[in-house]
Amino acid sequence: MKKILFQSDYNEGAHPAILEMLAKTNFEQTPGYGVDDHCKHAADMIRHICNAPDADVHFLVGGTQANVTVISSILRSHQGVVCAASGHINVHETGAVEHGAHKNLALPHHDGKITAQQIDEYVSAHYADESTEHMVQPGMVYISFPTEFGTLYTHSELAAISAVCHKHNMPLFIDGARIGYGLQSAACDITLPEIAALADVFYIGGTKQGALFGEAVVIVNKNLQKDFRYHIKQNGGMLAKGRLLGIQFEALLADDLYFRLARQADEQALRIRRAFEAKGFSFLIDSPTNQQFPILDKASIAILSNEFEFSRWEVIDDEHTAVRFCTSWATPDSSVDTLCDAIGKLQSPKS
Repeated sequence: MKKILFQSDYNEGAHPAILEMLAKTNFEQTPGYGVDDHCKHAADMIRHICNAPDADVHFLVGGTQANVTVISSILRSHQGVVCAASGHINVHETGAVEHGAHKNLALPHHDGKITAQQIDEYVSAHYADESTEHMVQPGMVYISFPTEFGTLYTHSELAAISAVCHKHNMPLFIDGARIGYGLQSAACDITLPEIAALADVFYIGGTKQGALFGEAVVIVNKNLQKDFRYHIKQNGGMLAKGRLLGIQFEALLADDLYFRLARQADEQALRIRRAFEAKGFSFLIDSPTNQQFPILDKASIAILSNEFEFSRWEVIDDEHTAVRFCTSWATPDSSVDTLCDAIGKLQSPKS
């Protein structure tokens, strides 16, 4: 029996609207490297929904490539990037940023988040240290929205982080690989234009949100815009058939499709959450987005593993592990129905 996959939000291919548009435009002749009319139109669409008319928009293939390209374009050789210890660049990118010669300056996190106070204290301590010139200088801040745990920064938290970054003249970079899932969560109190107003650079994820591949990097800070295409090329990100990226974002951003798909994924994840709650299972983290982290006993994991694929996230003790169930833009009701039925048959941890 073929298992139903809940490991990630990029198990499926692409939304049919994208495939239709790619087929429709397949024989068009366009310039390469992202200077075609499709990329220009998609960039205009992004500037509009972000209320950032002066932003630069660039399309890259994937999240790691976007992170490395943005970070390497900002930092000087003696600088590093402040991030959460659980941050994607610190734990899930094979040291890609550090391979590019910039150290990750990881701070302890709470539910995947770091605070403005932490950043301020860390940077202030660096400059107060008499050995400051012998240490990697904090040069920028990286956070994810949502975090690796599916949690969200509030508007006030992001505003405070942005203020600290400005205080220390450090750009704020927001990884938005799952930004749609965050913005469409009922728990979210911030809008895309507000994120654009607080961040120096961020990106709108496509790979995990309905595209075949692709991320849209939005550079709001004019001081960071110059020569960014040089960095894209240097990091292997200048796709010859760049129009393939622009076309995908044109399709996703038409008729609010991108956000409708994200909202649907969040709703499916919360159905799964409610099924585990109804059986009395607890959770590692309180995530309001498309990633859910129930804590399961070995027997329950073995039973569910017969029908479903999901991620083992964190060992709690000898008998229990926090796992991750991740829904996507394409998760159908039938898959969630089947999972919820299976959860309902598990033995309650309180029985």
